[in-house]
Amino acid sequence: MSLTDASLRAGTLIEALPYLQKFRGQTFVIKYGGSAMESDEAVERLLRDVVFLEAVGINPVLVHGGGKAISARMREAGLTARFLNGLRVTDEASIRIVEEVLDRKVNPRLVQTIGEFGGRARGFSGRDVLRAEKLPPVDDGKGGTEDIGFVGRVTGVEKTALEEVLQEEHVPVVSPVARGADGCSYNINADEAAAAIAGALRAAKLIFLSDVPGIMRDREDPDSLVPTVRADQVDALIRQKVLEGGMIPKVQGAVAALRNGVGKTHMIDGRLPHALLLEIFTNEGVGTEIIA
Repeated sequence: MSLTDASLRAGTLIEALPYLQKFRGQTFVIKYGGSAMESDEAVERLLRDVVFLEAVGINPVLVHGGGKAISARMREAGLTARFLNGLRVTDEASIRIVEEVLDRKVNPRLVQTIGEFGGRARGFSGRDVLRAEKLPPVDDGKGGTEDIGFVGRVTGVEKTALEEVLQEEHVPVVSPVARGADGCSYNINADEAAAAIAGALRAAKLIFLSDVPGIMRDREDPDSLVPTVRADQVDALIRQKVLEGGMIPKVQGAVAALRNGVGKTHMIDGRLPHALLLEIFTNEGVGTEIIA
């Protein structure tokens, strides 16, 4: 290694120092899903970053998706994945597959990989953490409505077990499944699940890792990334169609989390190597932060 390279590496550590000092002992809730989870290499990079956070005294909580794996398992079972308004239509057979894939395949794999990188993690089915109610019928796009089955919205978070695991300096890894008052399991949007958990834990940060760099004024122009958005600007961005489709509920969830006591929310591209560390520990960051 040349002296110049060594100096650059030292400079990176010095740049990170005030953030390491500021965030030590604080809780970060990280939602990971979408296309960013499709590559094993990308998943491993993200989990190394999570282990780094835990090692420097930050308390990460990982909430994961698994939609692609669920759809693949449904195909194997001869079922067709169908969505309405971005929500997976989830009948009785489908909810069993959702639980099987999320709680017995994706979640254990993430926990195991964190352990392989020297971290400590504990997996949670969302049923043990999240409480939900069934969503009412949604617009079917044909002038009527349709019952989409076992799909719910979060009504509460039982945070005691999460807090105990954080006290033990383990990383809670939570699936987006919830239990209703009727005892049934409900499929939950993972962004909503992460926002609810972040609010319940009064997290310093809620971080969404997906397959978009953040909020962009022009999705075809990478230089149009908006680095900072205030909560009171969100409605205007929706009217201007800067925010469309799946970005709207994601950003609205971020704003709701801020109102529930979360310090700051971030939207970053999980496909970018070490995007999590770059967003948190550098002056410039790599995504969009949403502030109160």
